[in-house]
Amino acid sequence: MNLKYLLAALLLFCSFCVHVTAAELRLYTEDYRPFSYLENGKPSGMAVAVVEELIRRTGELARIELVPWTRGYHQVRHQADTALFSTVRTAQREAEFQWVGPIARGYTRFYTHKDAGLRVTSLDDVRQLGTLAVPKQWYSYELLREQKLDNLYGVPTPQDMLRMFRHGRVKLLLANNLTLDGMLAEQGMHAGQLQAQFDLMPNDSYIAFSLQTDAARVARWQQALQQMRHDGSLERIYRHWFPTADERTLVDLLRLE
Repeated sequence: MNLKYLLAALLLFCSFCVHVTAAELRLYTEDYRPFSYLENGKPSGMAVAVVEELIRRTGELARIELVPWTRGYHQVRHQADTALFSTVRTAQREAEFQWVGPIARGYTRFYTHKDAGLRVTSLDDVRQLGTLAVPKQWYSYELLREQKLDNLYGVPTPQDMLRMFRHGRVKLLLANNLTLDGMLAEQGMHAGQLQAQFDLMPNDSYIAFSLQTDAARVARWQQALQQMRHDGSLERIYRHWFPTADERTLVDLLRLE
């Protein structure tokens, strides 16, 4: 056999061996409908569907675990071959992870009860409306704290925030427009009862890999996601889970390279 072809075959075989013997990936996510949740004891949701397809395309040995956000965040900050999804990519977090995505695009928006008759157009207005409850683990909480809102009140979970809003203990609700319906349903509410006010921030959701994970492995995931954009599979998953998604936002998401 020609030496050149023998060396090429050997290199291909070695790269294959490295891939198949790579450590199992542990992919952490939280209970955050409709992105991720347990259904009949198994992970389900829009983000889970995307990640499962990426696992299939990359041929990875991987498992998805639903854990509290703080636990998943800690694991991925300190362990190799781990990832956390769906994670909002921000300037403050940029250097903490290796990023694959985005897999979704939404907006963190302020809402009020429709029958309250309120008009809220700025953070100055927010400051005048009493206690603002926001989950402590959300990036929006960090952002608002930096804005020195003296009425900001951190709560443990989104459900705590929803209960306070439903019972009238707070006048404002802060939520991602993509997860709003699921959050409201848990409290017996629906979007028709709310009035959208103004957007605090756009948020692109990513899969955040630990810095200790092999960069070539992360690159394979990004490449597989680009294939999903090009062949229409990402759009099909997105439309299935978000049938009323804003068309312009979806087009922008699918154009990203």
